[in-house]
Amino acid sequence: MDQGNTAFLLIAAALVLLMTPGLAFFYGGLVKAKSVISMMMLSFGSMGLIGVLWVLYGYAIAFPGAEGTLFPWSIDGSALGLNSLLETPEGAAYPPLAFVAFQATFAIITVALVSGAIADRAKFGSWMVFAGVWATVVYFPVASWVFNFGLAEDGSFAYGGWITHGLQDVFGVGAIDFAGGTAVHINAGAAALALALVLGRRVGFQKGANVPHNPPFVLLGAGLLWFGWFGFNAGSELAADGTAALAFVNTIAAPSAALLAWLVVEKVKDGKPTSVGAASGAVAGLVAITPACASLHPVWAIVLGLVAGAVCALAVELKFKLGFDDSLDVVGIHLVGGLIGTLYLGFFANNTGLFMGGNGAQLLVQAIAAFAVMIYSFVLAYLIGFVIQKTMGFRVKNEDEIAGIDTSVHGEEGYVLTDAR
Repeated sequence: MDQGNTAFLLIAAALVLLMTPGLAFFYGGLVKAKSVISMMMLSFGSMGLIGVLWVLYGYAIAFPGAEGTLFPWSIDGSALGLNSLLETPEGAAYPPLAFVAFQATFAIITVALVSGAIADRAKFGSWMVFAGVWATVVYFPVASWVFNFGLAEDGSFAYGGWITHGLQDVFGVGAIDFAGGTAVHINAGAAALALALVLGRRVGFQKGANVPHNPPFVLLGAGLLWFGWFGFNAGSELAADGTAALAFVNTIAAPSAALLAWLVVEKVKDGKPTSVGAASGAVAGLVAITPACASLHPVWAIVLGLVAGAVCALAVELKFKLGFDDSLDVVGIHLVGGLIGTLYLGFFANNTGLFMGGNGAQLLVQAIAAFAVMIYSFVLAYLIGFVIQKTMGFRVKNEDEIAGIDTSVHGEEGYVLTDAR
Protein backbone atom coordinates (compact mmCIF):
# COMPACT_ATOMS: atom_id res chain seq x y z
CA MET A 1 0.00 0.00 0.00
CA ASP A 2 1.27 3.46 -0.92
CA GLN A 3 0.92 5.50 2.25
CA GLY A 4 1.65 8.74 0.39
CA ASN A 5 -1.21 8.28 -2.05
CA THR A 6 -3.45 7.07 0.77
CA ALA A 7 -2.76 10.25 2.72
CA PHE A 8 -3.30 12.32 -0.43
CA LEU A 9 -6.69 10.72 -1.04
CA LEU A 10 -7.87 11.09 2.56
CA ILE A 11 -6.81 14.75 2.66
CA ALA A 12 -8.61 15.34 -0.64
CA ALA A 13 -11.75 13.76 0.83
CA ALA A 14 -11.57 16.09 3.84
CA LEU A 15 -11.18 19.08 1.52
CA VAL A 16 -14.24 18.08 -0.51
CA LEU A 17 -16.30 17.59 2.65
CA LEU A 18 -15.39 21.14 3.66
CA MET A 19 -17.03 22.34 0.45
CA THR A 20 -20.52 21.62 1.81
CA PRO A 21 -20.21 23.95 4.84
CA GLY A 22 -18.61 26.39 2.39
CA LEU A 23 -21.66 26.04 0.17
CA ALA A 24 -23.86 26.67 3.23
CA PHE A 25 -22.10 30.00 3.81
CA PHE A 26 -22.23 30.86 0.09
CA TYR A 27 -25.95 30.13 -0.15
CA GLY A 28 -26.70 31.50 3.32
CA GLY A 29 -25.28 34.89 2.48
CA LEU A 30 -27.33 35.13 -0.70
CA VAL A 31 -30.76 34.73 0.90
CA LYS A 32 -32.81 36.98 3.17
CA ALA A 33 -31.68 37.39 6.77
CA LYS A 34 -34.89 35.72 7.95
CA SER A 35 -34.18 32.51 6.03
CA VAL A 36 -30.41 32.10 6.44
CA ILE A 37 -30.73 29.23 8.93
CA SER A 38 -33.19 27.38 6.72
CA MET A 39 -30.87 27.77 3.74
CA MET A 40 -27.79 26.54 5.57
CA MET A 41 -29.71 23.65 7.10
CA LEU A 42 -30.53 22.30 3.65
CA SER A 43 -26.78 21.77 3.14
CA PHE A 44 -26.16 20.35 6.61
CA GLY A 45 -29.19 18.08 6.29
CA SER A 46 -27.70 16.74 3.08
CA MET A 47 -24.44 15.97 4.87
CA GLY A 48 -26.20 13.88 7.46
CA LEU A 49 -28.62 12.02 5.21
CA ILE A 50 -26.39 11.31 2.21
CA GLY A 51 -23.47 10.31 4.44
CA VAL A 52 -25.63 7.55 5.93
CA LEU A 53 -27.20 6.45 2.64
CA TRP A 54 -23.78 6.26 0.98
CA VAL A 55 -22.55 3.76 3.54
CA LEU A 56 -25.74 1.72 3.54
CA TYR A 57 -26.22 1.36 -0.23
CA GLY A 58 -25.09 4.41 -2.20
CA TYR A 59 -21.60 3.14 -2.88
CA ALA A 60 -22.98 -0.24 -3.90
CA ILE A 61 -25.09 1.45 -6.60
CA ALA A 62 -22.45 3.94 -7.75
CA PHE A 63 -19.62 1.40 -7.95
CA PRO A 64 -21.03 -2.02 -8.82
CA GLY A 65 -17.93 -3.10 -10.78
CA ALA A 66 -17.65 -4.29 -14.37
CA GLU A 67 -21.24 -5.52 -14.44
CA GLY A 68 -22.43 -2.00 -13.68
CA THR A 69 -21.48 -0.51 -17.03
CA LEU A 70 -24.91 -1.18 -18.55
CA PHE A 71 -27.46 1.62 -18.81
CA PRO A 72 -29.00 2.75 -16.53
CA TRP A 73 -27.88 1.17 -13.25
CA SER A 74 -27.19 -1.89 -11.15
CA ILE A 75 -26.04 -2.71 -7.63
CA ASP A 76 -23.28 -4.74 -5.99
CA GLY A 77 -24.97 -6.60 -3.18
CA SER A 78 -21.66 -7.51 -1.54
CA ALA A 79 -20.88 -3.80 -1.04
CA LEU A 80 -24.07 -3.03 0.90
CA GLY A 81 -23.00 -1.57 4.21
CA LEU A 82 -19.44 -1.63 2.78
CA ASN A 83 -19.09 -5.21 3.98
CA SER A 84 -16.79 -6.29 1.16
CA LEU A 85 -14.53 -3.23 1.41
CA LEU A 86 -13.19 -3.45 4.93
CA GLU A 87 -10.00 -5.30 3.99
CA THR A 88 -7.25 -3.87 1.78
CA PRO A 89 -6.30 -6.30 -1.04
CA GLU A 90 -2.64 -7.20 -1.32
CA GLY A 91 -0.89 -4.85 -3.72
CA ALA A 92 -3.61 -2.17 -3.59
CA ALA A 93 -2.41 1.42 -3.89
CA TYR A 94 -4.64 2.48 -1.01
CA PRO A 95 -7.45 1.03 1.12
CA PRO A 96 -10.80 0.76 -0.69
CA LEU A 97 -12.38 2.70 2.16
CA ALA A 98 -10.25 5.72 1.27
CA PHE A 99 -11.89 5.78 -2.14
CA VAL A 100 -15.30 5.21 -0.52
CA ALA A 101 -14.75 8.24 1.70
CA PHE A 102 -13.60 10.41 -1.20
CA GLN A 103 -16.63 9.58 -3.33
CA ALA A 104 -19.01 10.02 -0.39
CA THR A 105 -18.12 13.71 -0.26
CA PHE A 106 -19.00 14.07 -3.96
CA ALA A 107 -22.46 12.65 -3.30
CA ILE A 108 -23.01 15.03 -0.39
CA ILE A 109 -22.02 18.23 -2.21
CA THR A 110 -24.02 17.31 -5.33
CA VAL A 111 -27.25 16.94 -3.40
CA ALA A 112 -26.59 20.13 -1.41
CA LEU A 113 -26.06 22.11 -4.62
CA VAL A 114 -29.64 21.47 -5.71
CA SER A 115 -31.03 23.27 -2.66
CA GLY A 116 -30.01 26.69 -3.96
CA ALA A 117 -32.93 26.69 -6.39
CA ILE A 118 -35.59 26.51 -3.66
CA ALA A 119 -34.34 29.08 -1.16
CA ASP A 120 -36.82 30.95 1.06
CA ARG A 121 -39.76 28.63 0.41
CA ALA A 122 -39.03 24.92 1.03
CA LYS A 123 -40.01 22.69 3.96
CA PHE A 124 -37.02 21.04 5.57
CA GLY A 125 -38.66 17.63 5.96
CA SER A 126 -39.82 17.59 2.35
CA TRP A 127 -36.32 18.55 1.22
CA MET A 128 -34.87 15.63 3.16
CA VAL A 129 -37.31 13.23 1.49
CA PHE A 130 -36.45 14.64 -1.92
CA ALA A 131 -32.71 14.48 -1.18
CA GLY A 132 -32.86 10.82 -0.20
CA VAL A 133 -34.98 9.72 -3.14
CA TRP A 134 -33.12 11.83 -5.72
CA ALA A 135 -29.74 10.60 -4.49
CA THR A 136 -30.96 7.01 -4.72
CA VAL A 137 -32.49 7.07 -8.20
CA VAL A 138 -30.44 9.84 -9.82
CA TYR A 139 -27.09 10.69 -8.27
CA PHE A 140 -25.93 7.19 -7.33
CA PRO A 141 -26.71 5.74 -10.80
CA VAL A 142 -25.27 8.75 -12.65
CA ALA A 143 -22.08 8.51 -10.59
CA SER A 144 -21.89 4.92 -11.82
CA TRP A 145 -22.26 6.07 -15.44
CA VAL A 146 -19.24 8.37 -15.05
CA PHE A 147 -16.97 7.10 -12.28
CA ASN A 148 -17.82 3.38 -11.86
CA PHE A 149 -14.35 2.09 -11.10
CA GLY A 150 -14.56 -1.50 -9.92
CA LEU A 151 -11.85 -3.15 -7.86
CA ALA A 152 -9.70 -5.35 -10.10
CA GLU A 153 -7.96 -8.53 -8.94
CA ASP A 154 -4.66 -6.71 -8.44
CA GLY A 155 -6.30 -4.22 -6.09
CA SER A 156 -6.37 -1.37 -8.61
CA PHE A 157 -9.53 0.41 -9.75
CA ALA A 158 -10.56 -0.44 -13.28
CA TYR A 159 -13.53 -0.51 -15.66
CA GLY A 160 -15.72 2.58 -16.06
CA GLY A 161 -19.33 3.57 -16.61
CA TRP A 162 -21.14 3.79 -19.94
CA ILE A 163 -20.36 7.50 -20.33
CA THR A 164 -16.63 6.92 -20.18
CA HIS A 165 -16.03 3.27 -21.03
CA GLY A 166 -19.23 2.42 -22.92
CA LEU A 167 -19.09 5.34 -25.36
CA GLN A 168 -15.48 4.46 -26.08
CA ASP A 169 -16.56 1.01 -27.24
CA VAL A 170 -18.98 2.62 -29.72
CA PHE A 171 -17.19 5.77 -30.92
CA GLY A 172 -13.55 4.97 -30.24
CA VAL A 173 -13.33 7.64 -27.53
CA GLY A 174 -15.11 7.96 -24.22
CA ALA A 175 -16.46 11.14 -22.74
CA ILE A 176 -13.97 13.03 -20.59
CA ASP A 177 -15.26 14.01 -17.16
CA PHE A 178 -12.33 14.00 -14.80
CA ALA A 179 -14.02 15.24 -11.64
CA GLY A 180 -17.76 15.46 -12.25
CA GLY A 181 -18.91 18.10 -14.72
CA THR A 182 -21.76 15.81 -15.71
CA ALA A 183 -22.28 13.71 -12.58
CA VAL A 184 -22.11 16.68 -10.20
CA HIS A 185 -22.81 20.01 -11.88
CA ILE A 186 -25.05 19.24 -14.86
CA ASN A 187 -26.82 16.70 -12.68
CA ALA A 188 -27.46 19.16 -9.85
CA GLY A 189 -28.27 22.05 -12.19
CA ALA A 190 -30.91 20.08 -14.08
CA ALA A 191 -32.51 18.92 -10.83
CA ALA A 192 -32.46 22.50 -9.54
CA LEU A 193 -34.35 23.69 -12.62
CA ALA A 194 -36.95 20.98 -12.13
CA LEU A 195 -37.50 21.86 -8.47
CA ALA A 196 -37.72 25.56 -9.25
CA LEU A 197 -40.55 24.77 -11.64
CA VAL A 198 -42.31 22.47 -9.17
CA LEU A 199 -42.22 24.93 -6.24
CA GLY A 200 -42.95 28.01 -8.32
CA ARG A 201 -41.79 31.56 -7.81
CA ARG A 202 -41.28 33.27 -4.46
CA VAL A 203 -43.76 35.88 -3.30
CA GLY A 204 -42.85 39.16 -5.01
CA PHE A 205 -40.38 37.51 -7.39
CA GLN A 206 -38.85 40.07 -9.74
CA LYS A 207 -35.45 41.42 -10.60
CA GLY A 208 -33.92 43.29 -7.67
CA ALA A 209 -36.52 42.09 -5.16
CA ASN A 210 -34.23 39.69 -3.28
CA VAL A 211 -30.91 41.27 -2.33
CA PRO A 212 -28.18 39.12 -0.68
CA HIS A 213 -28.29 39.91 3.03
CA ASN A 214 -24.64 39.10 3.82
CA PRO A 215 -22.04 39.44 1.01
CA PRO A 216 -19.16 38.65 3.43
CA PHE A 217 -20.79 35.23 3.98
CA VAL A 218 -20.89 34.80 0.20
CA LEU A 219 -17.19 35.61 -0.13
CA LEU A 220 -16.29 33.32 2.78
CA GLY A 221 -18.31 30.51 1.24
CA ALA A 222 -16.71 31.00 -2.17
CA GLY A 223 -13.27 30.94 -0.57
CA LEU A 224 -14.01 27.69 1.25
CA LEU A 225 -15.44 26.20 -1.94
CA TRP A 226 -12.33 27.14 -3.92
CA PHE A 227 -10.07 25.72 -1.20
CA GLY A 228 -12.01 22.47 -1.10
CA TRP A 229 -12.13 22.29 -4.90
CA PHE A 230 -8.42 21.47 -5.02
CA GLY A 231 -9.32 18.19 -3.34
CA PHE A 232 -12.27 17.81 -5.69
CA ASN A 233 -10.20 18.17 -8.87
CA ALA A 234 -6.63 17.17 -8.03
CA GLY A 235 -7.88 14.42 -5.73
CA SER A 236 -9.77 12.81 -8.61
CA GLU A 237 -6.43 11.59 -9.97
CA LEU A 238 -6.30 9.36 -6.85
CA ALA A 239 -2.54 9.83 -6.73
CA ALA A 240 -0.09 12.63 -6.02
CA ASP A 241 1.47 12.86 -9.48
CA GLY A 242 1.84 15.13 -12.50
CA THR A 243 -1.79 14.83 -13.55
CA ALA A 244 -2.91 15.93 -10.09
CA ALA A 245 -0.52 18.88 -10.35
CA LEU A 246 -1.99 19.89 -13.71
CA ALA A 247 -5.50 19.67 -12.28
CA PHE A 248 -4.38 21.78 -9.33
CA VAL A 249 -2.91 24.52 -11.52
CA ASN A 250 -5.97 24.59 -13.76
CA THR A 251 -8.13 24.91 -10.65
CA ILE A 252 -6.27 28.16 -10.01
CA ALA A 253 -6.25 29.41 -13.60
CA ALA A 254 -9.84 28.90 -14.76
CA PRO A 255 -11.71 30.36 -11.76
CA SER A 256 -9.31 33.29 -11.61
CA ALA A 257 -10.12 34.13 -15.22
CA ALA A 258 -13.82 33.54 -14.68
CA LEU A 259 -13.85 35.90 -11.72
CA LEU A 260 -12.35 38.66 -13.88
CA ALA A 261 -14.71 37.97 -16.78
CA TRP A 262 -17.79 38.11 -14.54
CA LEU A 263 -16.67 41.46 -13.09
CA VAL A 264 -16.12 42.90 -16.56
CA VAL A 265 -19.61 41.84 -17.63
CA GLU A 266 -21.06 43.37 -14.46
CA LYS A 267 -19.19 46.63 -15.04
CA VAL A 268 -20.37 46.88 -18.63
CA LYS A 269 -23.94 45.76 -17.94
CA ASP A 270 -24.68 47.33 -14.55
CA GLY A 271 -21.95 49.92 -14.06
CA LYS A 272 -20.41 48.38 -10.94
CA PRO A 273 -18.45 45.20 -10.19
CA THR A 274 -19.77 43.51 -7.04
CA SER A 275 -18.39 41.21 -4.38
CA VAL A 276 -21.19 38.73 -5.04
CA GLY A 277 -20.25 38.84 -8.72
CA ALA A 278 -16.63 38.07 -7.89
CA ALA A 279 -17.66 35.10 -5.78
CA SER A 280 -20.12 33.85 -8.38
CA GLY A 281 -17.56 34.22 -11.17
CA ALA A 282 -15.01 32.16 -9.26
CA VAL A 283 -17.57 29.41 -8.67
CA ALA A 284 -18.59 29.46 -12.36
CA GLY A 285 -14.95 28.94 -13.33
CA LEU A 286 -14.58 26.13 -10.81
CA VAL A 287 -17.65 24.43 -12.22
CA ALA A 288 -16.42 24.70 -15.81
CA ILE A 289 -12.92 23.41 -15.08
CA THR A 290 -14.17 20.41 -13.08
CA PRO A 291 -14.54 17.98 -16.01
CA ALA A 292 -11.58 19.49 -17.89
CA CYS A 293 -8.93 20.08 -15.23
CA ALA A 294 -6.67 17.19 -16.27
CA SER A 295 -7.14 17.55 -20.03
CA LEU A 296 -6.29 21.18 -20.79
CA HIS A 297 -3.12 23.22 -21.13
CA PRO A 298 -3.27 25.95 -18.46
CA VAL A 299 -3.61 28.64 -21.14
CA TRP A 300 -6.70 26.92 -22.52
CA ALA A 301 -7.96 26.64 -18.93
CA ILE A 302 -7.76 30.44 -18.72
CA VAL A 303 -9.74 30.74 -21.96
CA LEU A 304 -12.33 28.35 -20.56
CA GLY A 305 -12.57 30.46 -17.42
CA LEU A 306 -13.08 33.65 -19.42
CA VAL A 307 -15.84 32.03 -21.47
CA ALA A 308 -17.57 30.49 -18.44
CA GLY A 309 -17.38 33.66 -16.35
CA ALA A 310 -18.84 35.83 -19.09
CA VAL A 311 -21.54 33.41 -20.25
CA CYS A 312 -22.68 32.47 -16.73
CA ALA A 313 -22.86 36.16 -15.77
CA LEU A 314 -25.35 36.59 -18.61
CA ALA A 315 -27.09 33.23 -18.05
CA VAL A 316 -28.21 34.10 -14.50
CA GLU A 317 -30.53 36.69 -16.05
CA LEU A 318 -32.47 33.99 -17.91
CA LYS A 319 -34.67 33.28 -14.90
CA PHE A 320 -36.18 36.76 -15.14
CA LYS A 321 -36.74 36.48 -18.89
CA LEU A 322 -38.14 32.94 -18.76
CA GLY A 323 -40.00 33.31 -15.47
CA PHE A 324 -38.57 30.47 -13.36
CA ASP A 325 -37.31 31.26 -9.86
CA ASP A 326 -33.91 29.63 -9.54
CA SER A 327 -33.28 31.46 -6.28
CA LEU A 328 -29.49 31.27 -6.08
CA ASP A 329 -28.59 30.71 -9.74
CA VAL A 330 -27.85 26.99 -9.62
CA VAL A 331 -29.02 26.75 -13.22
CA GLY A 332 -27.08 29.78 -14.45
CA ILE A 333 -23.84 28.71 -12.76
CA HIS A 334 -23.83 24.93 -12.36
CA LEU A 335 -25.94 23.74 -15.28
CA VAL A 336 -24.62 26.30 -17.75
CA GLY A 337 -21.06 26.15 -16.39
CA GLY A 338 -21.11 22.35 -16.41
CA LEU A 339 -22.31 22.29 -20.02
CA ILE A 340 -19.63 24.79 -21.08
CA GLY A 341 -16.82 22.83 -19.42
CA THR A 342 -18.02 19.48 -20.74
CA LEU A 343 -18.54 20.63 -24.34
CA TYR A 344 -15.35 22.73 -24.34
CA LEU A 345 -13.39 19.49 -24.04
CA GLY A 346 -14.80 18.43 -27.40
CA PHE A 347 -12.83 21.28 -28.95
CA PHE A 348 -9.74 21.78 -26.77
CA ALA A 349 -9.00 18.55 -24.86
CA ASN A 350 -5.32 17.65 -25.13
CA ASN A 351 -4.60 15.36 -28.09
CA THR A 352 -8.24 14.51 -28.81
CA GLY A 353 -10.41 17.64 -29.03
CA LEU A 354 -11.53 18.85 -32.44
CA PHE A 355 -8.97 21.66 -32.51
CA MET A 356 -6.21 19.81 -30.63
CA GLY A 357 -6.42 16.39 -32.23
CA GLY A 358 -8.86 16.71 -35.11
CA ASN A 359 -11.27 14.29 -33.47
CA GLY A 360 -14.92 15.22 -34.04
CA ALA A 361 -16.02 12.12 -32.16
CA GLN A 362 -14.80 13.67 -28.92
CA LEU A 363 -17.26 16.55 -29.25
CA LEU A 364 -20.05 14.08 -30.06
CA VAL A 365 -19.50 11.94 -26.99
CA GLN A 366 -19.17 15.01 -24.77
CA ALA A 367 -22.56 16.19 -25.98
CA ILE A 368 -24.14 12.74 -25.51
CA ALA A 369 -22.85 12.58 -21.94
CA ALA A 370 -23.95 16.11 -21.04
CA PHE A 371 -27.47 15.92 -22.43
CA ALA A 372 -28.14 12.36 -21.26
CA VAL A 373 -27.39 13.34 -17.66
CA MET A 374 -29.32 16.61 -17.97
CA ILE A 375 -32.49 14.98 -19.31
CA TYR A 376 -32.38 12.03 -16.90
CA SER A 377 -31.89 14.26 -13.86
CA PHE A 378 -34.47 16.86 -14.88
CA VAL A 379 -37.24 14.36 -15.59
CA LEU A 380 -36.79 12.33 -12.41
CA ALA A 381 -36.25 15.38 -10.18
CA TYR A 382 -39.45 16.91 -11.53
CA LEU A 383 -41.41 13.71 -10.91
CA ILE A 384 -40.03 13.29 -7.38
CA GLY A 385 -40.64 16.93 -6.49
CA PHE A 386 -44.14 16.88 -8.00
CA VAL A 387 -45.16 13.80 -5.99
CA ILE A 388 -43.82 15.33 -2.77
CA GLN A 389 -45.62 18.61 -3.43
CA LYS A 390 -48.92 16.82 -4.08
CA THR A 391 -48.67 14.54 -1.05
CA MET A 392 -46.82 15.95 1.96
CA GLY A 393 -46.31 19.41 0.48
CA PHE A 394 -42.93 20.87 -0.49
CA ARG A 395 -43.51 24.59 -0.26
CA VAL A 396 -44.24 26.52 2.94
CA LYS A 397 -47.32 28.72 3.24
CA ASN A 398 -47.06 32.19 1.71
CA GLU A 399 -47.49 33.84 5.11
CA ASP A 400 -44.57 31.81 6.52
CA GLU A 401 -42.43 32.75 3.54
CA ILE A 402 -43.19 36.43 4.02
CA ALA A 403 -42.58 36.28 7.78
CA GLY A 404 -39.37 34.28 7.31
CA ILE A 405 -39.06 30.53 7.40
CA ASP A 406 -36.28 30.34 9.98
CA THR A 407 -38.75 30.74 12.82
CA SER A 408 -41.62 28.79 11.27
CA VAL A 409 -39.51 25.79 10.18
CA HIS A 410 -36.65 25.72 12.70
CA GLY A 411 -37.78 27.96 15.57
CA GLU A 412 -34.55 29.95 15.39
CA GLU A 413 -33.29 33.30 14.18
CA GLY A 414 -30.03 33.85 12.38
CA TYR A 415 -29.39 37.19 14.04
CA VAL A 416 -30.60 38.04 17.53
CA LEU A 417 -29.89 41.76 17.68
CA THR A 418 -31.49 42.49 21.04
CA ASP A 419 -31.36 40.73 24.40
CA ALA A 420 -34.92 40.14 25.53
CA ARG A 421 -33.91 39.02 29.01
